[in-house]
Amino acid sequence: MIFKFFEAIGKRKCSIAKISLFSTVKYNCGVININGKHAYEYLQKNCNPFDFLKIKNYNVCIYVKGGGLIGQAEAIKLAISRALKSFLRKKKIKKLKDFGFLTRNSSCKERRKYGLKKARKAPQYSKR
Repeated sequence: MIFKFFEAIGKRKCSIAKISLFSTVKYNCGVININGKHAYEYLQKNCNPFDFLKIKNYNVCIYVKGGGLIGQAEAIKLAISRALKSFLRKKKIKKLKDFGFLTRNSSCKERRKYGLKKARKAPQYSKR
């Protein structure tokens, strides 16, 4: 039986995570699936706001694409935090915000400029 349902999106570098968050009764609680796999199989590091807030009665289905594992993990963390924001009390939202779970890191790869080999790498200078 599902009580609450919410969807959210998180982005980091080239990664985009779309999540569906379900509030459930005791049966099968705390399951996090990422692209059909369990979260601990998919991600090496544990960046879970649920563990941080000690919440266990939510199931999460995540579809993530683009980027590498670290970027995907950060996108997932942001998306879960945004979804939890609608359910939690202000005290816990402040705790999430203080530890940086609700802040989007907008840094991304700098574009290549003409006349250069990469974004800032210039060709070798030859005096003669």
